[in-house]
Amino acid sequence: MAQAVRPNTTTSLFATDGKPHPLQDSLVAVAMILGAIAIISSLFSSLHLVSSWAGLIGVLTGAYGQFISVTTRERFGLILGLGASAIGLFIGMAHGGLFGGVIG
Repeated sequence: MAQAVRPNTTTSLFATDGKPHPLQDSLVAVAMILGAIAIISSLFSSLHLVSSWAGLIGVLTGAYGQFISVTTRERFGLILGLGASAIGLFIGMAHGGLFGGVIG
């Protein structure tokens, strides 16, 4: 009856070890939201400031989240957010960069 003692991790969304991870879960959410903002705003060349800054902050957030992540599910979400942020950052940099003519 050892299986009766184990926690049911199949219904857990983020924590596969049965423990709560509020900091890691919030970093996953922030990285994915910033990645979505960076990708969507990179479709418009006039929003290069938004896409480049959201992408940069998303990359930094995703990298820190990867550093402190505990479970595979957290790492999966962080990689999605980090990749989307990086693509948005690169396209935003191609359209005008982080400062876009404000400096220089």
